[in-house]
Amino acid sequence: MASGSERLFDTLGHFGRFQACVYFASVFQAVSCGIHYLASVFMAVTPKFVCSIPGNVSSVLYYNSSASSIEDVWTLWTSTDNYIVAQLENGEIWELNQCSRSRREGSLNLAYEYNGNKSVFSCSHGYVYDHTKWKSTIVTEWDLVCEREWLAKLTQPTFMLGVLIGAVIFGDIADRMGRRHIMWFTSIGQFLFGIVVAFTFDYYSFVVARFLLAMVSSGYLVVVFVYVTEYVGIKVRTWASMHVHAFFALGVMVVALVGFLVRTWWVYQIYLSITTLPFVLCCWMLPETPFWLLSVGRYEEAQKVINIMARWNKVSTPCKISELCSNQQDALVSSRTGDNDVSTMKKHNILDLFCNRYIARRTITVWLIWFTGSLGYYVFSLSSINLGGNEYLNLFLIGVVELPSYVIACIGMDKLGRRNTLIPSLISSALICVLIMLIPQDFNVLIILANMAGKFTIGVAFGLIYLYTAELYPTIVRSLAVGSGSMMCRVGSVVAPFCVYLTSVWIFMPLLLVGIMAFLSGLLTLMLPETLGKPLTNTLMEAAEMGRKQDISSEKSPPAESGVMLQKIEILDQETQGIEK
Repeated sequence: MASGSERLFDTLGHFGRFQACVYFASVFQAVSCGIHYLASVFMAVTPKFVCSIPGNVSSVLYYNSSASSIEDVWTLWTSTDNYIVAQLENGEIWELNQCSRSRREGSLNLAYEYNGNKSVFSCSHGYVYDHTKWKSTIVTEWDLVCEREWLAKLTQPTFMLGVLIGAVIFGDIADRMGRRHIMWFTSIGQFLFGIVVAFTFDYYSFVVARFLLAMVSSGYLVVVFVYVTEYVGIKVRTWASMHVHAFFALGVMVVALVGFLVRTWWVYQIYLSITTLPFVLCCWMLPETPFWLLSVGRYEEAQKVINIMARWNKVSTPCKISELCSNQQDALVSSRTGDNDVSTMKKHNILDLFCNRYIARRTITVWLIWFTGSLGYYVFSLSSINLGGNEYLNLFLIGVVELPSYVIACIGMDKLGRRNTLIPSLISSALICVLIMLIPQDFNVLIILANMAGKFTIGVAFGLIYLYTAELYPTIVRSLAVGSGSMMCRVGSVVAPFCVYLTSVWIFMPLLLVGIMAFLSGLLTLMLPETLGKPLTNTLMEAAEMGRKQDISSEKSPPAESGVMLQKIEILDQETQGIEK
């Protein structure tokens, strides 16, 4: 398909008016994906709380401060280890902790310190929550605290598990049924399941609805990468596919904005879901990609799409299907006759990525980079609301800093090379993690800026690893390599929430883990070969040789050599399975 696609875009334009409209219309929905991926940072917030007690409270004491109600002392309560003393109208005096309450026996004097007898009770009457910042969250809605705290912490990992499963299912269905139909289905699913989440009646129905929402969100994000890749030419394909991530980052910024304006979790969820509605109403207008239509033999429909592209782009002589099919057949015959390795004719499996020590070492390194990129991305994002200062502004900045990181990734890939851009970004991420650990905790501004820098550097690595992976492996296992790396990425997204929860063990534990993984990945990347401007390999033997000895002729070839470009088209037309957060 490489030469056929080159012929199509050379004739119709690599990014004409038609492609621009299709691109921006389809990637708009990626904003919604970013929204749902990070929505739980505010929905599952745990505010200050203590046990509730039966009866009407007449006075409250916290150290030397007194008040008429528990709600009046939240601003004074700084440590969860301390308790609040409350006196009821009937004279009973209680000490209220987060997960237990104690009634003082035989005492009528309201004092903070007490050494007499106490009767300890569980929180059978529920809890009193601080509603200063959040009027309602899923934690306050279903009392997900104390022995039920693990249920709140399970919210984000179960969502990410849905992301993993959805990517596998919808990526495969899109190859069978077409990109457009899956984009319709997943977009409608995002809107419907997003609304359903807001009206769930208990925690378990909430988790199920969010799991289904994760599946369709992930499915859309996978398919839209393939969709835009098949509609833009090689001259803009790297930038176009890379900046789908930028629209995802806009979704993160929307989460921060809506979270600041709406403090009730189900209303907040409805507002976030409404962002999907404009695309749902218009997505039926998006055409199927001509390359998928050609692959299933629907030549007349493919020609109609090409004619529409030509009319929009003001091209008087559009490509004919017969020319594209002829070019594809020639390329197919050439590739089969030019490769003497019989392994191209057999089906390959995951074990082929470990066929020898060179390829095995490369696979382990690439998998580690995928995992680290996803882990660092979500650790920096999910922990942003705990940095101090304004948590909404922190999350907004976390989204903003992604935008320039993808620009730098694109420029670095073309100017410095893939490896020479990846190594500094990973090592810098590790050093920034160490720097954050050394900054005093009361220096909030410096900590926030350092976290922004960490998100920036990990974003560069996360953005370029897809194309680099595709270039490191031969044609016969390229899809397998990218697909397995993408699976490791999703494993990292599932692990990331648990990593963030390790702050209860040590506040810097998540940063320590990300730093170690980033530093190790950066060192191992030194052993990877540079692929900028070099021809793609077709056999495992060629791939193993790449990097072990210098190919002087390929080093002298300019990066934009036509033969190299044709093979780059093959990566992005045939092998793209969609990198996905």
